[in-house]
Amino acid sequence: MSIEVIIEVKDVSKTYKRGSETVNAVSDINLKLYEAELVVINGESGSGKSTLLNLMSGLDNPTKGTIKFLGEDVTSYSEKKLTDLRRHYVGFIFQSWELIDNLTAVENVEIPLYPDKEIGSAELRTKAREILRRLELMDQHHRKYPHELSGGQAQRVGIARALVKSPKVIFADEPTANLDSDNTENIMRLLKLISRQGTTVIVASHSDRIMEYADKTIHLQDGRMS
Repeated sequence: MSIEVIIEVKDVSKTYKRGSETVNAVSDINLKLYEAELVVINGESGSGKSTLLNLMSGLDNPTKGTIKFLGEDVTSYSEKKLTDLRRHYVGFIFQSWELIDNLTAVENVEIPLYPDKEIGSAELRTKAREILRRLELMDQHHRKYPHELSGGQAQRVGIARALVKSPKVIFADEPTANLDSDNTENIMRLLKLISRQGTTVIVASHSDRIMEYADKTIHLQDGRMS
């Protein structure tokens, strides 16, 4: 059985103007990412990790080159088509969790489901709770607000929010940067399990210690693969 190519990046570069200076954020990137892989993009700050992540997720457009998502060239997509792509196929996990302070854990997880008019409120709450339980956050945590959760618990809520719509790909930008070593290990094991269950997980990180969890490692230096 063939393994599906989820993302293909071909001859991709991204440049920015900073005053009169041209900044080459990433240059001549070529890669293929497959279903059920855990991919780590590794490199120091300023190496182009976040830029590459934003390009592959459709949050930014390359200056040159093409990016195919599920076989379609998304570099020519309109903003509406890119928004639809992200809504249906992509989940995001952030470094600082980006949870909404005045919503409980379960309410934070429900947010990506709101545009789906076919899901009633009771079903929406049930699905959010199921995802939280899958990530070992029991009912007593569902009613807590972000400030009442530990760092590891808050990041699990962030992962649950990314998972709730069963995306093809999860993009995680420095997801363990604010966690201690024990929680880092727990989160990476969880992301590894998620990838084994069929979701491609792409992690950008400057930390070398998470590379042991990767099926594939992409090392960036000065915007180039090395």
